[in-house]
Amino acid sequence: MAVYRSVDAKTPAVLVVPGPVTQDAVAGLCARTRALLAGGTARTVVCDVAGIGPPGLAAVDLLARLELTARRAGGRIRLRDPDPALRSLLRFVGLRIQVEGEAEEREPALGVEEEVEPGQPAV
Repeated sequence: MAVYRSVDAKTPAVLVVPGPVTQDAVAGLCARTRALLAGGTARTVVCDVAGIGPPGLAAVDLLARLELTARRAGGRIRLRDPDPALRSLLRFVGLRIQVEGEAEEREPALGVEEEVEPGQPAV
């Protein structure tokens, strides 16, 4: 059973995701994520995935569904303590989920030069 807690309106709620991930747990975790975002002013749910177990497609599916649920509710999820193998697997499948303690990744702006020689106009 997942555990969640919220400290105050500024502190993101924490959803502890237990392992191993099963399809039966997905709907309940998505409902909890939706409730956490609806219940406060915080727009982020921190998903503690330290105990998720060996990463696999079930974990990727769960995290993708949690992120989609959060976005539909106007928020996002952030991962806490993901296993390096899970992070690699998420990158491999192209799923970008913010990890606690890391700067948010953003797409580079199109048509912007990184470096311009002095005196030359930007293109």
